Amino acid sequence: MLDAYSLEKHRLTPIPPEQFPAALPKAIWIQLADPSPEELEAVQALYQFPFPTIEEIEELEASAHHVVHDEAIQFNTLFLHTLDGIPHNTNACIIVCEKRVVCLSARELPAFRLLRMRSAHDPTLIEDQVSIALHLMEIKVDGLSDELEDATRKLESLSSQVLGRVGVDFKESLDVLAAQEDLNGKVRMALMDTQRDLIFLLRRGRFDADEVEWIQELLRDVETLLPHNTFLTEKVNFLLNAAMGFINIEQNQIIKIFSIAAVVFLPPTLVASIYGMNFALMPELKWPWGYPLAVLVMICSAIAPYVYFKRKGWL
Repeated sequence: MLDAYSLEKHRLTPIPPEQFPAALPKAIWIQLADPSPEELEAVQALYQFPFPTIEEIEELEASAHHVVHDEAIQFNTLFLHTLDGIPHNTNACIIVCEKRVVCLSARELPAFRLLRMRSAHDPTLIEDQVSIALHLMEIKVDGLSDELEDATRKLESLSSQVLGRVGVDFKESLDVLAAQEDLNGKVRMALMDTQRDLIFLLRRGRFDADEVEWIQELLRDVETLLPHNTFLTEKVNFLLNAAMGFINIEQNQIIKIFSIAAVVFLPPTLVASIYGMNFALMPELKWPWGYPLAVLVMICSAIAPYVYFKRKGWL
């Protein structure tokens, strides 16, 4: 998919697809989401350096992550988004040139749509191609911050349930904690990736003083969020261990009840087994009070271990 936007009166204006590729040179923002070879070739014709493929964007090597060209600066950055209710990190290649910014990704990302919506409501938002790239990074950092805030609220609620053990379904709690651990891991990857990208822009980018200050502010935000992400990860692990411990306690309690019940009923079973034998020379078989006496012995033999366990505090 190929989308292109020109900047008219500080507003992003879509360029009709029927005007491609002739109108592409006047675009300030070009988006390539899982592009076809023809779409990629149309945008590639605007530049002398080769564009990366989708497979190359997913590589983690520094040489593929950050590239400086004579006429542009290129970096890959992870965007966290939800797909079918599952969090995903998708790499997007952002190429900042003198006249425009080009975004190449495997799929359409929510951050791109959000920037277009903000630009429609705020005519002064977009000033040039650099502001588009930095606004995308700002939206990314804000989104990661929102994810951490939402995770904090969820963990606070889950913590009171797990530690209070009031009306808690431990199986459901483990599912939530496992999902939260996965989300925190993806958030951390995106934060560390953003930190690396911003440091690269500061070192290798050609920006004015205001843009440098903007990048530094984003970097400070990321450095603030990373310890919070670490804290949430530790809290998730603590709650996972606590939930597993409480599950083990409940299981041990059940096993304890069965063990004590088995011990309580063992002496009566022994008495019943003895008097259930059919030997001829068993004097008790001819006692008039033999049966009531056997029942009484079984009752007493059951009560005795119960009283003993009760005094020991095992019940």
